[in-house]
Parts: sequence; C-alpha cells; structure tokens
Amino acid sequence: MNHQLAIVLVSLSLLAIACAAQLPNSNNRAADALRIQLDEDWKYWMTQYPELATAYGYPGQNMRWTDYSQAAIDARADYLKHSLDRLKRIERAQLNRDEQVNYDLYSDLLDTAVKGLEFHNDAIPMKGVIPHNLLMPINQLEGIQQDIPHMFAMMPAATREEYENIVLRLERVGSLIDQTIALLERGLAANMTPPKITFRDVPRQVKAQIFEDPMRSPMLEAFTKLPPGIGEAEASKLKDRAIAAYKQTVAPALAKLHDFLVMRYLPNCRETTDAASLPNGAALYAYNVKWHTTANKTPQEIHEIGLAEVKRIKAQMDKVMAATGFKGSYEEFKKFLRTDSRFYFKDAESLLTAYRDIAKRADPELAHLFGHLPQTPYGVKAVPDAIAPSQTTAYYDPGSLAAGRPAFMFANTYKLESRPKWEMEALTMHEAVPGHHVQISIAQEFQGLPEFRKNSSYTAFVEGWALYSESLGEDMGFYKDPYSKFGQLTYEMWRAIRLVVDTGLHSMGWTRDQAINFFREYAAKTDQDIIVEVDRYIVWPGQALGYKMGQLKIRELRSKAEQQLGSKFDIRQFHDVVLGHGAVPLDLLESEVNSWAGKMLQ
Repeated sequence: MNHQLAIVLVSLSLLAIACAAQLPNSNNRAADALRIQLDEDWKYWMTQYPELATAYGYPGQNMRWTDYSQAAIDARADYLKHSLDRLKRIERAQLNRDEQVNYDLYSDLLDTAVKGLEFHNDAIPMKGVIPHNLLMPINQLEGIQQDIPHMFAMMPAATREEYENIVLRLERVGSLIDQTIALLERGLAANMTPPKITFRDVPRQVKAQIFEDPMRSPMLEAFTKLPPGIGEAEASKLKDRAIAAYKQTVAPALAKLHDFLVMRYLPNCRETTDAASLPNGAALYAYNVKWHTTANKTPQEIHEIGLAEVKRIKAQMDKVMAATGFKGSYEEFKKFLRTDSRFYFKDAESLLTAYRDIAKRADPELAHLFGHLPQTPYGVKAVPDAIAPSQTTAYYDPGSLAAGRPAFMFANTYKLESRPKWEMEALTMHEAVPGHHVQISIAQEFQGLPEFRKNSSYTAFVEGWALYSESLGEDMGFYKDPYSKFGQLTYEMWRAIRLVVDTGLHSMGWTRDQAINFFREYAAKTDQDIIVEVDRYIVWPGQALGYKMGQLKIRELRSKAEQQLGSKFDIRQFHDVVLGHGAVPLDLLESEVNSWAGKMLQ
C-alpha cells in the first residue's frame, strides 16, 4: 500500500487515533475516566485535523484546513503531553481485560507521538502512517500538492451546504500554502530537507494543479454538474464563487508555491540520501524502525533477516523459471520479463480493465478464507496523472461506510511499458482483496471497538497482512500461469529486498546507486518501479521494513497453529482471529492467536 497519503491521506483513514469509545459497561471509575478521555480526545483531534474529519464523516469541519501556524502547532504538542499525563492517572488495575488492552494501546500511541516531537513530528498520535514531519512536509509522495486535490475529491457534494463547504475550503487554500512555505523555510534553516534527487519531480506536481480554465481543475469537478436539489440561480452563484476562489486564491497560491520550490527550496535541498545525515538522524531512524516494525530488532538484525529471505525466495524463483521452459540465465530471464511485448498492455484502459477482472474473480473466493467479510464496496481507478510519474505501481485508498464513500485501488498507468501483466494478480491480492480492502474495511466496520482501534494503522500489521495476502492467491485459483507465479515471488522478493536496502541506506552508508543495483540484481521489476521504490525508501526511512517483518510473523503464527491444531485448524477462523481486533502490534497479535489456539485445543 502506498502510504501517500498517502499518501497523507493514505490514505487519511489510517490517521484517526482517538474516539468516542464503546467500552464494556462498567461502574468502575477508571473505566468511566478512560471512556471520557477517549471521547474528548477524539473530538479534539477531529477539530484540529479537519481533513481527517472529512475522511471519517465527522461533522462540522469540511470547510476548514489544519492550522499549521506555530501557535497551533505548539498548542497541539501541549495537548498531546497533557493527554498522556491524564491517561497515566487512570488506575489501569481497575480496568477489565478488554479495557486494559484499550488503555495499553492508547498509551503506546500517545507515548510514541510524544517521543516523535523530538524529531519535529506533528503532534497527532498515530501508528503506522508516515510520521508527518513538520519541517519536511512535502516530498514526491506526499504533501499539499497531492492532499489538496485529493481532499476536494473526497468531500461530499449533494446539498447546498456541502457545496458551500467546498467553496469555503477553496477560499482558504492560500493560508494553508503560506503556512506550508513557512514550515519549509524553517526546515531549510534547520538543515531538515528531503534529498535533492528525490525532490526533482515535486515542482512539476504543483504546476500540474494549475489550470488557466478553473473548470478543468479536479478541485472543481463537483461544480460540473450540481444536483437538482439546488436551485438554478443558487447553483450558478456557487459555481461562480468556486471559479473566483480558484482564480483569485488557489491558482496564485499554487504558482507561489511552485516558484518557491524551484527558486528557493529545491536548489537548497540536501545532496545526501540517508536519514543519518539529518540532524539527530540516527535517533530518528531508530525511532522510525521501532514505529513501523513494532519489534525490538536492530537495523543490523533486520538487514540479516532480509539477506536470508532474499536467498530463500531466489531458490523458489529459480524453480519457477525452470518450469516456464526458458533457456537462459536468471539475468536473461529478468530482461525477457522486462522487455517482451507480450507482457505489457498498449493502452491504459486495457490495464485497468484487467485489474478489475482480477478483482471480480477474487471476490467470490473470499468466502473460502474468511468467516466475516466487509460491507464497504471498492473499485479500481487510475492514479491521477499529476502524481503518476513519482508514484508507486498501485496504492489503496480506504473508503468509509459511515461517510458513504467507496474504497479504491489506484493503479498506475504511467509508462505502460513498465507495468507488466505478470505482477497484476499479486498486486491486486495486496491492494484490494484479500489484502488492504478486507483488513481495513473490517476494522472500520467493527461494532464494539473504540474508534482508535478501528482506525489505527500499525505498518507491520497492515502491510504485513497485505503481503501475506498475496500468498493466498493460490488458494483463490490465481498464479496458475508460471509467469504470474514468478510475479508473486517477485513481489515477495521485492519486500525482502526492502529489509536489506532500507537498512543499508539509512544505517550502513549505502548510496542510492548501490540500493538500485541490489534491487536490479534480485528482482525482475522494471527500472521505473525500482527507482521510484528506492526513492520512496529514502524519504520514508523505516516504513518499508514493516511489510516483511509483519508477513513473517503472520506466517509463523499460522504454521504454529497448524502444527498445534492439526485437523482442528480452520483457515477461516484463523483469519477472523488475525483481523478480529483491528490493527495491533505484533506482540499483541501473537498473544491473541495463541489464546485462540489454546481454546481450540480444550
């Protein structure tokens, strides 16, 4: 899953952290205090981060943007620290087991966020989502150049009030951009910038959002056809106001940002690519590694795990290559897969249609693997053109059943000659079903869990589950073609390579070229993908480690349960247990699976 949003969005749904909790009934004063704090914190964070409120359907915030003034940033940091102190005053021993789990998880979120303040992270408690570094708020994968149009695409547009909210948000874009430029200036002064090499496409991303005709902008798409419930005269006024806001505020602000990036920011971005070269960079990387893996392993230990996995998977790939009947070396086979025209579509719509076909064939197979499935619908769309050159092969954008918004898997149609057919089944298993869509939607739809449990996103769990899901394709009737099976192994190899490359880049002095060459040596992915991926690891240090570390733990737990339970093992029950608590740290997941297996043996 591409965390652009993430992508800040990321999707966005991965950012909500506190809630109006539905805790078990209790006359206990501690339980009441926990419920009240979760309720008050949820309301606070939703008003502080209106974009999240929009994503979750929280009312009353759709006309606003997050305030990134220094006063607001400081106030959020103070609130976060106060919230942790307040939680510590609750008598944990007076809570029942479920309440203690909620307490422990929320305490971990708050404590992690407080520690992140040292590295200039924004104050919102979150887990798994890329930490929002206030001094480096823009890179090729995330930032306002992507978040602003994405937010307008997400906003509800059915009533006059909802259109009024869109207009008000358009009118307030200028302040958001000014505040972001001020943060970028602070980053320059503190020597906190992205590498110059990875930032190369960002000014172009900003420029792609500027249109001479406002009605060509995706931000105004809602005004191309207003609902009949809004009178003709009122609709005309709203459209005129939106056009005026774009011309007078949005376009000039984006032009100002573009010129700042080109003339001031990009020339002064750092030449280095490792996190260690940033101020306090070694500590920052250690923090990110713990954040994304939820494990107490050093970068060196993770590096060695990666090398072992690369060796294991390579042996499997050699067997599949032999099964294709290809006569030649592994290098020649990779070149064949990267260049032979039979593996590539000639038009974008054919690629998207093929992805939709895979998803449609996967849907009915889910009943064999899960006892509980989500209700939120999903679809497949193309990655927006403005960000496609620097974006990954695909990513998942969560929906919201409560807000009436479907989820989408976004597939990259840029440079079709770099989008091979043999990777498509594995990628769909990861980004859509049974990967991100099943896991995230199930968590969001749970009744009885606090909201922060529904929406937290531990990278090792969320991405570990999605990588594990790729292997379920065989159980669902996929990978019958040996080239597609090789594609699935290529994707697993890709995640093993991440363990080696991410730790190499940020703790062992590897260069960008060294990382790219290691990737090329072991994976059949195209250069377009490889370069985008390595640049992603550079600007998101540690995030890529969560995938393989999480998958290895889930596979370990499944193998252990299969051995313990023998004929009593039920794959549907196992998956329901794994997904039955929302995203959690790997140690808690292990505890829950072991508890289930123990009960099954009784």
